Amino acid sequence: MKKTITVIDTFGFLFRSYYALPPLKSKNGFPTGLLTGFMNFISNIGKDFQTDYLVFALDSKGDTFRKEIYTEYKSHRPDVPEDLLKQLPIAIEWIEKMGFQIAMEDGYEADDVIASIAKDAKEKNLEVRVVSHDKDLYQLIGDDVYLFDPIKKTVVNEEKCFDKYGVTPAQFTDYQSLLGDSADNVPGVKGVGAKTAEALIKEYGTLDNIYENLENIEKTRWKNLLTEGKELAYISKKLVTLYTECHSIDDIDKYILPTENPILKIADTLMEYDLNRIISKVEKDGLSYKTTIPKGYEEKPVEVKQELKKEYILLNDEKKLLEVVSSIPDIAIVAFDTETTDLDVKNASLVGFSFCFEEGKAYYIPMGHNYLGVPSQVSKKVAKEAIEILNKKKLVLQNFKYDYSIIKNELNFELKLYADTMILAWLLDTSSKVGLDALALKYFEHEMISFKSIVKKGENFSNVEINEACKYAAEDALFTRAIYFKLLDELKENKSEHLIQIAHDIEFDFIYVLANMEENGIKIDIKKLEELKSKSILNIQELKTKIYETAGVEFNINSPKQLGEVLFETLKLPPSKKTKSGYSTNEVVLQKLYNEHEVIPLLLKYREAFKLQSTYIEPLLELALKDEKNRIYTSFLQTGTATGRLSSKSPNLQNIPVRSEAGALIRSIFIPKEGYKLVGIDYSQIELRLLAHFSKDKALVEAFKNDLDIHHQTAVKIFGEEEAKEKRSIAKSINFGLLYGMGSRKLADTLGISTKEAKTYIESYFKAFVSVKDYFKSVEEGALDNGYVETLLKRRRLFDFDSANAMMRAAYLRESVNTLFQGSAADLIKLSMLEIYKKFKDNNNIKMLLQIHDELIFEIKESEVEKITNELVYIMENIYELNIPLRVTSSIGSSWQELK
Repeated sequence: MKKTITVIDTFGFLFRSYYALPPLKSKNGFPTGLLTGFMNFISNIGKDFQTDYLVFALDSKGDTFRKEIYTEYKSHRPDVPEDLLKQLPIAIEWIEKMGFQIAMEDGYEADDVIASIAKDAKEKNLEVRVVSHDKDLYQLIGDDVYLFDPIKKTVVNEEKCFDKYGVTPAQFTDYQSLLGDSADNVPGVKGVGAKTAEALIKEYGTLDNIYENLENIEKTRWKNLLTEGKELAYISKKLVTLYTECHSIDDIDKYILPTENPILKIADTLMEYDLNRIISKVEKDGLSYKTTIPKGYEEKPVEVKQELKKEYILLNDEKKLLEVVSSIPDIAIVAFDTETTDLDVKNASLVGFSFCFEEGKAYYIPMGHNYLGVPSQVSKKVAKEAIEILNKKKLVLQNFKYDYSIIKNELNFELKLYADTMILAWLLDTSSKVGLDALALKYFEHEMISFKSIVKKGENFSNVEINEACKYAAEDALFTRAIYFKLLDELKENKSEHLIQIAHDIEFDFIYVLANMEENGIKIDIKKLEELKSKSILNIQELKTKIYETAGVEFNINSPKQLGEVLFETLKLPPSKKTKSGYSTNEVVLQKLYNEHEVIPLLLKYREAFKLQSTYIEPLLELALKDEKNRIYTSFLQTGTATGRLSSKSPNLQNIPVRSEAGALIRSIFIPKEGYKLVGIDYSQIELRLLAHFSKDKALVEAFKNDLDIHHQTAVKIFGEEEAKEKRSIAKSINFGLLYGMGSRKLADTLGISTKEAKTYIESYFKAFVSVKDYFKSVEEGALDNGYVETLLKRRRLFDFDSANAMMRAAYLRESVNTLFQGSAADLIKLSMLEIYKKFKDNNNIKMLLQIHDELIFEIKESEVEKITNELVYIMENIYELNIPLRVTSSIGSSWQELK
């Protein structure tokens, strides 16, 4: 039976709770209707629905990418009632205190996060329940995804969608593009109402098809409305289409329901708001899913948080500014922060900066505020002079990479970092939240002023009144400095002082490397990508025609419900499991039916072609056309994973499929600039080499010392010399699988063999490499004893075994082994990148462009390729001395795809 993940549309649900209940108040007059509805919902988890995993999706602070598409987006929304606003932050705080997970991504709405989780969950073979009644999420409904209305307690599936709107979920974005949405100020096509939109979609299927058949539309009025509204229709399509690549749920076990009764965890707080009835109910009946009661929860000592003195000073007098910065002692720790017009450093302008060098007092310097009646501000020239003086002090920043790029772009010099609080917080606990708001709340129980509360919709920081800007910006600097000292104390208290040294020796310097790579970007072959787009559109159309011919019927291929009916009712194929919204038609199901009917291979090709078009071709083309050099610029996240691996976003270039034809096509459009070549250097079997280094297994060590093919050697050990060649791929699966905690069942599924046979292979492996099993065991035992595992460079990943149930405990043990090898591999490539950056920083013949886990990609001048590549290979192979040699493979090409 499939496991289920439930995703809560948090704001949507809380807003509806507020309006669904009467205006309740506590004894002291504080509104509690929303909070009551929310806690009733929590108490009914397991009763209203069963779930294995749960996550609350939230909107990010500030504007999303949709504002760039259409500045009027969501600009006419009515003011939210004050009583509702008072309760919202409390409910969100309770979510985390109860032990539930929150999902949120900068620049995206909760709906995008939900869509991304749904996509990722389906790929992980999970059923997805979205707790929401929001029609914007109807487009997600389909194979193993449905909505659950928490007020009416009803399921919304494909059938309900069609009954209500007359269109399928797959057609919903096109339907909304025509109709628009007054609530979000999505324009749609002026004059087109619900009935017209429904009729057009029923007739032509898609927005593209409507405009392709414009001349065939009989009603003149419709034709005229569509002609006049074409641009807004397509803008609307971009606004209503949810982004599906902004959030993943790779560490799935962290979304398991809390094992300790979540309501009793916050019982004291609930009593403050007079929500005693919910506590009594839970104490009497428990929850509808199994939890443990925290014994003596009411007796737990409450830690008294130190109240921080806060004084925020506006410095808009140039003479006074220079006096203040010149008075700062050289040994002072100075927190520094910039305020800008945009999250994207390439588009941002500097509006002001703040700093703090003594406890409880911080300053804000306005430079670029722009509104009627704005008072005097500091000139760019004097601001630069002041920041250059500050740059000689010990600067502490939160997310230094952003401010570094801003100052470099705007003032043309480089900030020097002493410490980054975000990096320190991540090193302390790689799985915790490391944003400034979260850290201020954690260490000082202080809720930071929100960006959204001072920047009006459609505006940016330059429009903020200077005194309000001062409070917001100076607060950032003051708390950054205070948090820095708190983090140092905690690192010392946790006996993790060596992490401070790791930060100063490696992680802080590494920020410069990433900033440089982000600035470099990578060139896109526009002509080839546009050709690829044309071919892709044609290919999708041809596949559609073939599918219709082969199936003997026309239907909406993107509708799982219609596809299921065609496959299992019309064509009478062996039916798969039926879900609440119809037959399952996911990739696993289609692969099992591969040889049952000739339409199945066509459907799989269609899905791959459709994904190629929507996920890669169109977004990459749009980004490349924005840049005069046709380069795209990803953002690298240093603190994005618990193991220490880099992740990337906007766009994510680390998840392009490696072995598929689609992946090859996409890689072929990444090219070097004229007169240069792309060079790829890849660590060879890095994690297996680390296994040999750590375990000191004689057979493994000897194989690597003698440069033998490790997969062939493993095949020899397990299957014998005669079968080794043909069984090498099986050996490879075992070699890598065991590093990631693969058991016999998973190996059996991977290789398509019986569990018994897989178990025999694993036992044979451990007999051949006798030290490996004991070493894995020692890693797990060490993690259990210490509560953490350490990588090659002694970075730590913490595991909370004390509050883990049996399933989580097993997952933590697997992750402890995985983290050791994946994290240590990340350490090695990080060291290499630092050394390469240091050596070639000022060399225009080479640029480091991308890091894809164990591989680095460079752009190198053709005349220097051989010489520089040899130097890079030498650095990477000699960066750290292991018990066995490090080896890399290098390749040169005129596109990313040519790098083998």
